[in-house]
Amino acid sequence: MIRIITDSAADFSAGELRKHNLTAIPLQITFGTDAYEDGVTLTHEIFWTRIMSGENPKTSQPAPDAFLTAFEEAKAAGDSVVCILLSSGLSGTVQSANLAKSMADYDEIHIVDSLQAATAEKMLVLRACQLRDENKLSAAEIAGELRAFTKRIRLYGCLDTLDYLARGGRIPQAAASLGSLVQLKVLITLNEEGKVALAGKGMGLHRASAGVLKLIQQHKIDERFAPLPMYTYNPDNCLNFVKKLNQAGIACKGSDACAVGSTIGTHVGPGVFGLVFVEAE
Repeated sequence: MIRIITDSAADFSAGELRKHNLTAIPLQITFGTDAYEDGVTLTHEIFWTRIMSGENPKTSQPAPDAFLTAFEEAKAAGDSVVCILLSSGLSGTVQSANLAKSMADYDEIHIVDSLQAATAEKMLVLRACQLRDENKLSAAEIAGELRAFTKRIRLYGCLDTLDYLARGGRIPQAAASLGSLVQLKVLITLNEEGKVALAGKGMGLHRASAGVLKLIQQHKIDERFAPLPMYTYNPDNCLNFVKKLNQAGIACKGSDACAVGSTIGTHVGPGVFGLVFVEAE
């Protein structure tokens, strides 16, 4: 049997994990002295309640032991593992998993650096589930397919506020304050190295959403894979954006919108909207 393991940054709900027969290793989120396991002891509701009250959480990668337990269970059962994880450009999660693999001393563990995050990582994991369920490829072959497939996954989004980049020390607070004053919205993507990159900017939500749409239209979407809208905290901005996408002839559903959770939400804040899709070959 092939086991698929991911991490909590892919933002699968408990129900989705059961549906797709997945294991998610939680990242750690701390609010002061309060430590949580993302998606286990920390729900989206608790996370956003504390965020919106002004608290500043910190994120950290899982310890190797968290992966080792899952790997040893697979080894004992004689199962193969495909482990798809948050981009190494954003986290040390892949490093922790590789250390656990060396400790497990088991050749049937295949670790895939997604080079993605949040809904884009989720897209890659869903592809892994599809390949597993087709029952045609070995775990090693699935891992190889995923490493090629992830190069075609595109994420474009808009940050509604710069305050959370400032909280994390990624931009000066003065820049965030000025951005808020002029309603500056930053457009983002993930580059080939799996790092967040600036893709553009716009004054106000209307211009920003038009900018994200323009970025998406530069690509031909592979219609075999449903595009996934994404949002943080409140879906309103996302649902309005979905309407604009549909009007532009890009088929996606508001009901497919994916809520971005604690790991990435810590750094981008509420009000984010965007789209993840697979580019045609």
